[in-house]
Amino acid sequence: QVQLVESGGGLVQPGGSLRLSCAASGSIFSIYAMGWYRQAPGKQRELVAAITSGGSTNYADSVKGRFTIYRDNAKNTVYLQMNSLKPEGTAVYYCHADMTGRDTRGYWGQGTQVTVSS
Repeated sequence: QVQLVESGGGLVQPGGSLRLSCAASGSIFSIYAMGWYRQAPGKQRELVAAITSGGSTNYADSVKGRFTIYRDNAKNTVYLQMNSLKPEGTAVYYCHADMTGRDTRGYWGQGTQVTVSS
């Protein structure tokens, strides 16, 4: 069974840093684009950052210059380094990946809570 498991969330003060990790496991043939989304209370889920299998990246304007997405293809893992965190970054962060297991489709992780507060 193919799944994504996130880790690294928590409570951090404004201006602080966190690194999120998302590992894909199971019978995986290929992993294509991977990304991070977030959903704040009462708001729609939004794209934070994405990375292709070749390493091309794109970011939401709100996080450019502060967040970095990267991946380790040997470990089937994607990371999100978050620096200079702001209170508006408080949300549940979800990992997403387009993968080929039994079929080719998008998969979601279970989400990890990030709270930015003093």
